[in-house]
Amino acid sequence: MSFARADLARLVAEKGRIARVVVAETAGSAPREAGAAMLVWPEGQAGTIGGGTLEYEAARAARAGRSGLSRHALGPDMGQCCGGRVTLLTEHFDAENLAEVPEEGLFARGAEPMPLAVRRALSEIRAGRAAPTPRLVEGWMLEPVTEARRPLWIWGAGHVGRALVSVLAPLPEFAIFWADTGPERFPDDIPPGVTPLPAADLPRLAANAPREAAHLILTYSHEIDLALCHALLQRGFDSAGLIGSATKKARFRKRLSGLGHGDGEIARIRCPIGQKSLGKHPQAIALGVAAELLHTEKTGKHVDWDSHFSASGA
Repeated sequence: MSFARADLARLVAEKGRIARVVVAETAGSAPREAGAAMLVWPEGQAGTIGGGTLEYEAARAARAGRSGLSRHALGPDMGQCCGGRVTLLTEHFDAENLAEVPEEGLFARGAEPMPLAVRRALSEIRAGRAAPTPRLVEGWMLEPVTEARRPLWIWGAGHVGRALVSVLAPLPEFAIFWADTGPERFPDDIPPGVTPLPAADLPRLAANAPREAAHLILTYSHEIDLALCHALLQRGFDSAGLIGSATKKARFRKRLSGLGHGDGEIARIRCPIGQKSLGKHPQAIALGVAAELLHTEKTGKHVDWDSHFSASGA
């Protein structure tokens, strides 16, 4: 977990003042780990620290102006089944004090003077002798700040596209760019952290995607899907998935080959996406895709669900 500065900055720009509640420390059984955080403002919130009652009470207190550290025994204080204890840190950010959060590296804060134990912890982390994990050290909160999240481009805002965004948007691992042919294709409420990209010419837009991006192609048009596959194979990508059937898979393989792409490159595009055993409901597809993306993100290895283009067409 890390301090998602970009998400906080975007909400500060929109709302003016945002409370951030982060799990600073846990003991025993707790719903979330240290570093899990939520952002809270008068009419809403984003992210989660888990725990139902814990989260509700923490959000209520943040809206009421609570700041600083608070400690909670989940059973006695909250009536929760978890038997552990959680320490929360609540902070309020606006445009002025957001500038105190570094763009990258470590964000360490607490009451001055800085304790020797904190200085030692920072030295160990910066020297590479300790992992930059969120932690509470003698009342000081240390968190790594990371701007770089995996860019994920979702092409298409239909039923499956909307299901994918609803499942993937809350995950801190991805920065989602959502593309379709016009603004009317998108829902009225787009989740925080998702960048809508209406563009009449989607294949041309693909030239703006970074080569380290992951892509999911599921527009309303097979011709647009094909053109996107062609554009991305020319552009380069980290991974790509295409919604489709065995017939679509075979036809696309043949047409992409005719456009000059080699079998090895074509085989990098996964088709179909999702997990067949989960079914074809949009949310089921989204769950399968999310599981695959998370597995790849955590392990660096693709799930072998036999969903790649193959020379045999099977």
